[in-house]
Amino acid sequence: MKQGMDAMKKILRALMPALLLAAGTVCAHAELTRIEIKSTKDVLGGKSWGSAGIYEELIGTAYFTVDPKAAANRNIPNIDKAPRNAKGMVEFSSDIYIDRPKDAAKANGVAFFEAANRGRRSLANYFAAPYRAKQTPEETVCGDGLLLDQGVTLVWVGWQHSVEREPGLVGIDLPIAMDNGKPVTGKISTFGIGAPWVIAKDNPKLILDPDTRRYTPADLNDSGDVLQVAASGYDKPRVIPRDQWSFTDVENGQPKTLTLKTGFKAGMRYDLIYTAKNTPVLGLGYTAQRDVASAFRYKSGMPVRAKYEYIFGSSQTGRFLREYLYDGFVADEQGRKTFDAVWAHISGSARGDFINPFSWQDGLGVFTGSMFPYSDVPQKDPVTGKTDGMLMHIPAAIMPKVIYTNTDVENTGGGRDAALMYTALDGKTELTPPANVRIYMWAGSQHGPAAFPPAKGVLANLPNPNTYYWGSRAIFVAMDAWARKGTAPPASQYSKLGDGTLVNHANLNFPKIPGIQSPSVIPGGYMADHGDPFTAPKLPFLVPAVDADGNDKAGVRYPELAVPLATYTGWNFRGPGTGSPTEIVSLQGSFIPFPLTKADREKSGDPRLSIAERYPSRDAYLAKVKASADALVKGRYLLAQDVAPIVAHQGLVWDTLTSAKTN
Repeated sequence: MKQGMDAMKKILRALMPALLLAAGTVCAHAELTRIEIKSTKDVLGGKSWGSAGIYEELIGTAYFTVDPKAAANRNIPNIDKAPRNAKGMVEFSSDIYIDRPKDAAKANGVAFFEAANRGRRSLANYFAAPYRAKQTPEETVCGDGLLLDQGVTLVWVGWQHSVEREPGLVGIDLPIAMDNGKPVTGKISTFGIGAPWVIAKDNPKLILDPDTRRYTPADLNDSGDVLQVAASGYDKPRVIPRDQWSFTDVENGQPKTLTLKTGFKAGMRYDLIYTAKNTPVLGLGYTAQRDVASAFRYKSGMPVRAKYEYIFGSSQTGRFLREYLYDGFVADEQGRKTFDAVWAHISGSARGDFINPFSWQDGLGVFTGSMFPYSDVPQKDPVTGKTDGMLMHIPAAIMPKVIYTNTDVENTGGGRDAALMYTALDGKTELTPPANVRIYMWAGSQHGPAAFPPAKGVLANLPNPNTYYWGSRAIFVAMDAWARKGTAPPASQYSKLGDGTLVNHANLNFPKIPGIQSPSVIPGGYMADHGDPFTAPKLPFLVPAVDADGNDKAGVRYPELAVPLATYTGWNFRGPGTGSPTEIVSLQGSFIPFPLTKADREKSGDPRLSIAERYPSRDAYLAKVKASADALVKGRYLLAQDVAPIVAHQGLVWDTLTSAKTN
């Protein structure tokens, strides 16, 4: 017995260093330490949703402790400069909102996160049927029940430091990076990071955006700070003398406006470059998503226990999620899977520079969101020679399903270059996305669909009302089945070089429509991580080929395009009254109705066939709409329940466009 005990002691002594190391890893890893729930209420006064019954909304604060020396955190910029507690850990907190079935037994095991765009909660509404009666703000947040009826738990965790901390918005409180007891300073530029100001109306003052209002100028009168002006995104700017402008409306050292003695002029682009202080450790916004997801999957005592987890981000937060994937945050501190599926919407091939010091988290990323790598398939950077890919740094065992959805805006305006997700940097070679990735292009659509009937406002053309939300609903159902049941989703749908549905922008054969500015003047993007528009290598500018009407030939074509009454584009220009009429308006598309009759067409010189020449009657038109929708249902790009409302809406479009003839 004694010999056996001695042998056991020897084994334990030999194993002790490894055991201590393992114990230290477990104790020291970053984690969600606790959630304090501040309020709980029934959603919509206790309305019952499908099989899930009543939902309740939990609002609280999530508290985190992060080990700055942990391998998973060492790549966070300035993590070494974050203040630490007595144990050498970094602490921070964020808002958290949870909508869950009140009866936990009725939850379906799915936690669906939304990376909140500018703090807004729009997840359920995004996947709701778009044509509904006017709703209260709370009803809008809930949508029509596609998610709630199934028992999906909805989760929002703050990540963006510059969110206005108003009720209902999801923000985060991050530590300020310090260097020897003083806030870190840095030079920042709205021009270099894609957030210039383009003025629509003459004004002596310019209201600073949320990021600028939080990055305090190190010196309000610094002679090295620069304000510059240019006529367009690719024109070389002119520096405005420093004595002609100033930071104004200052509170506690932080300005709210800029004042220019000669006034800001409509149609001009203004860029601010200044030395700032008070940058938070921004990468902790990424760890907040990671650690809440990890806790809800692996930790007991949490308000949510999830078997499956998805995360969705749109536009700004679609780019956030592409950065999230690239930097490997899908693995928790212990290397375990967090999200089963990641859905980056309307981000194109761009990422967000949201993790770096003084990043412009509220910026639009127009023309400057494109940073290598662009595709999930590894490629070589022609500047550095480095080979890299979006998903290269994620171990196969925890690789999530990935969904990308984009509109024409991400192809033909703003430099987001969606085609680079599936074409090589030579502009000539097609790439095959990995098996865990699906890419869907919503043909003939703009960044966010315009209301119908659309109104011009400051635009040259009516904005694009082509509503792709129907497709998002169907793809969610398919993604859910993919993650939970292993059922493959519908095949990717996008324009391709091989079949001629993807072309160089210079070869885009858009029809010459009277009164419509040609899209040929739209500039392409450049490698934003290698300089500015004047020095960086240009990116291939590949766009969807169009038919004789100017509508996309490929992608997911909903009835608006398959049975058209108009031309739908992903670009629009500034109206004549706003200056710079050849400048595109960020994120906007165009809706250009067909002539009503052959006589109208011939009188105006419009090359597109008239509505009357295409369809003999309203009933004939709607029959074709229904046939188009039914075909999409068979392909699983549309839910069967959505066919009838689509047909009804297209009847409204018909009535609106033909009212001059039918009234």
